[in-house]
Amino acid sequence: MRRLVISVLTLTFIFFQTQLWFGEGSISELLNTREQIERQQSENERLYRRNRSLAAEVVELQNGLEIVEEQARVDLGMVRKDETFYLIYD
Repeated sequence: MRRLVISVLTLTFIFFQTQLWFGEGSISELLNTREQIERQQSENERLYRRNRSLAAEVVELQNGLEIVEEQARVDLGMVRKDETFYLIYD
């Protein structure tokens, strides 16, 4: 009887150890998931920096276009299609 209990306990122990190391939710799976999370966080940070850079570039280009348009209006007398031009002589 004692050998049977020891055998059952040993098999149960082996089963649980196998699940711990190789089953679903095992330690190796946990380590792989953590590694994937770290890689994804690194990629997210890289993309976040790129997005910030592109957003700054867009703002800079928009400001540049406004400056160029204003200069064209003053120096060259540029008029948009939907505007009416009035020339007033003194």
